[in-house]
Amino acid sequence: MRYFNLIIFLFGFVTLFGQEKAKSVAKIEQTYQQEIRKLSKKKCVKKAFQIIEAQRSQTLADHILLTEIEAPPFKEEKRAAQFLQMMKAAGVDSIWIDEVGNVLALRKGTKGGKVVALDAHLDTVFPEGTDVKVKMRGDTLYAPGAADDTRGLAMLIRVLQAMNDAKIETEHDVLFIGSVGEEGLGDLRGVKHLFSEKGTKIDSWIAIDGGSLGRVNNQGLGSHRYRITFHGPGGHSWGAFGLGNPHHALGTAIHNFVQAADAFTAYGPKTSYNVGVISGGTSINSIPFASIMEIDMRSIDPARLDTMDVILKDAVNAALAAQNKIKRLGKPLTVTIDKIGDRPSGELSEKLPIIQRAMACTAFMGKRPQLTRGSTNSNIPISLGIPAVTIGRGGVGRNAHSLDEWWLDVEGYKSTQLALLLLLSEAKIRK
Repeated sequence: MRYFNLIIFLFGFVTLFGQEKAKSVAKIEQTYQQEIRKLSKKKCVKKAFQIIEAQRSQTLADHILLTEIEAPPFKEEKRAAQFLQMMKAAGVDSIWIDEVGNVLALRKGTKGGKVVALDAHLDTVFPEGTDVKVKMRGDTLYAPGAADDTRGLAMLIRVLQAMNDAKIETEHDVLFIGSVGEEGLGDLRGVKHLFSEKGTKIDSWIAIDGGSLGRVNNQGLGSHRYRITFHGPGGHSWGAFGLGNPHHALGTAIHNFVQAADAFTAYGPKTSYNVGVISGGTSINSIPFASIMEIDMRSIDPARLDTMDVILKDAVNAALAAQNKIKRLGKPLTVTIDKIGDRPSGELSEKLPIIQRAMACTAFMGKRPQLTRGSTNSNIPISLGIPAVTIGRGGVGRNAHSLDEWWLDVEGYKSTQLALLLLLSEAKIRK
């Protein structure tokens, strides 16, 4: 199967990226192709395109500057402060940081009414203390977070600057966003806040994230994440032998879960599971007082995630009962099941104007648009039925979420031009 998928990839029909971003090609309606061609011929748009290309070195400098500011999960403040200053210098009507840490920069339209958002996320997956200094090897940037998603932040600055320098006025308001909490246990907290009752009005959403020029993500990949903790009294491995052992219970729980989950995921809409973190214990000769695991489960079908929840909880409770049954002394073990992540699934029709425009913009840039499914900030608006799409940050990048992450500026300016073109098609240039 992997060989077959590789062949398909080489011929350009389907690409599998991490087995969760299957791509498909959709038809672009002629109306939207004509709309984008007409928009691209406007003098101010041509000028903005020229500015973006001419300022490639400045975009790269912004990219490096932001990359070298740590933005670990839940600690994005320093990068947010720098990004705010850079957006403010580029020129906006108002800019602020909201109560969860998102940077919001408003560029008012001539008519208002509708708000079009252009987003890139501030955070990376890397913990505090990670060396984020950019190392240049030839013309390639090596640094944790260099591609995901610091490049997107640099693109937002350049789009805003190009709009101002080219004196482009839009009918609708444009909201540039540097969002927090996209990665890992951040659980999309920045975007969840934006689309909550406490958030701001957003009618159309464009996110920039990982991926090459040509990515048009209109499908949200849902996920549930849990932290399971077995608790016990703990004690000496010899002197307290016979106590219930949280590690033993955890091992049984994993075995139970994998057996049942493997059978369930072998059929039906694609669903995945992963025990990604195991922790607990104090020494080799101590019975642990706690044993912890963190589990990620994903599916394109929300109902299947609900079933996976049941499978997990049954596996854990069975393991708890089994360990308590064989203990010889002491109090019984207990377990805590905490849901630490919930990203909704969803899908928007390829016929929706924002998706058609994204595909038309991609085709205009000379690339074949491919519809993808992924876990991005767009999951939230997509799940709510709000027009939304995630596009790629362009260039060439690899090893995302690793210390060897790198990004190479291969016509990276084209992705910035595409972002501008799509933004203007949604926000409408003043007539």
